[in-house]
Amino acid sequence: MRAYELMVIMEGALDENDVENTVRRVQEQVKAKGGDVRRTDRWGKRRFAYEIEKKTDGYYVVIEFVGGEGLADLERQFRLADDIVRHKIIRLPDAEAARRGLFGEAQETAPAPAG
Repeated sequence: MRAYELMVIMEGALDENDVENTVRRVQEQVKAKGGDVRRTDRWGKRRFAYEIEKKTDGYYVVIEFVGGEGLADLERQFRLADDIVRHKIIRLPDAEAARRGLFGEAQETAPAPAG
């Protein structure tokens, strides 16, 4: 079983409801590819260091999951999504995944406090 970390940056123009719907959709896409979402960390809206596609800010979300097949197809879906500005999937080393507790029980983190 492999552990992955997925960072998704969504358009800053989205409202909170749209952001939550997009996060839910991304989680469902990960699950559809055989992944088991273990943790979702919402970083909130942040300003970019430089403009991306004429946008200056976006909502950051980090999703940690284990398993999963067809990650290339998952990345293709993210590239085609209009509300996702950037994404990155990295495979975590087993030692780091174990340190983070990803091989144990599934858990969902609470939304990050605004600020």
